[in-house]
Amino acid sequence: MDKKRLPVALGLASLVLGLTTIPATGAAAKQARASAVCELSLGSVSATGVHQAQGIKATAPPTASATNPTIGKFAAGKARLSGSWTIEPQVPASWMYTGKMVIGSTMYSASYELNGPDESVHLSKIGSGWDNFTFFEESRYDEGAGPGSVWRTHEYGLRNDGVLARWRVGAKGWVAAGTYPGFASVKTMALISQTRTYDTFLANARGGALYTIRIPVANPMKPIVKKVRASTWQGFETLIAERCGQYGTLLLGIDKETSSAYLYAVGHANGTATVIKGLGKVPNVHTAPVYLRWTGVAYANPPLNGE
Repeated sequence: MDKKRLPVALGLASLVLGLTTIPATGAAAKQARASAVCELSLGSVSATGVHQAQGIKATAPPTASATNPTIGKFAAGKARLSGSWTIEPQVPASWMYTGKMVIGSTMYSASYELNGPDESVHLSKIGSGWDNFTFFEESRYDEGAGPGSVWRTHEYGLRNDGVLARWRVGAKGWVAAGTYPGFASVKTMALISQTRTYDTFLANARGGALYTIRIPVANPMKPIVKKVRASTWQGFETLIAERCGQYGTLLLGIDKETSSAYLYAVGHANGTATVIKGLGKVPNVHTAPVYLRWTGVAYANPPLNGE
């Protein structure tokens, strides 16, 4: 593999800097806004355990790069769930990849480095019992180091009995921060919004409905559920979301049964009034056991802003 090509394949400009752009004025600003195309960096783990990356662009129709391997390699057929993975530049010229991965029934913190002295995958065990979970995601929110700034890391897991669980991560490791039952009908979820007071997920139900689930940061954990659509969303086993514009979301739905993926532009979430525009079928997305979102570190990326 040509390591010099890897950052291009991963779309590191958007991963490290998010969707922020250098401000322009006058005609240049209008031209920049008109030509801007939202995109997301889709990650996956293949059946043979290869960590992969693929760029998806909201063109008309949608376009996708080839699926490119990273240097990460996990045990074949063992990866079950993954949260979003971050890519962070290291001094002088390497890249660090970090994320959480469920392998078998165990959750691990995983990392590896490109162009560093040691490129092997390092796994640190977090805990077992994850064979009972059908979904996992991590929300990292960071306002920087200014006075009164807020930063936090929350882990979310959906159990197969419909219980949504949350943990806070800090100096003492993972600390339980609430559970809430009643989500047995949920097929999968995608994180679409992060603020200092709540996280919001978009979730599809087995019966076809689409919902937002807002989870306040404060205890007790009491999610606020709003219906967005009543039907047609049951086909997706995976949802991947990325920030798009000032108040919007680029949403990728993956149907593993038909090896197909569809892209949507979702406006600011507002119940059934939410605007959803189908952008079409995405080429070159092939079925993988595990999908994830590649992103940059929280202090360098603007938070998701879908609600």
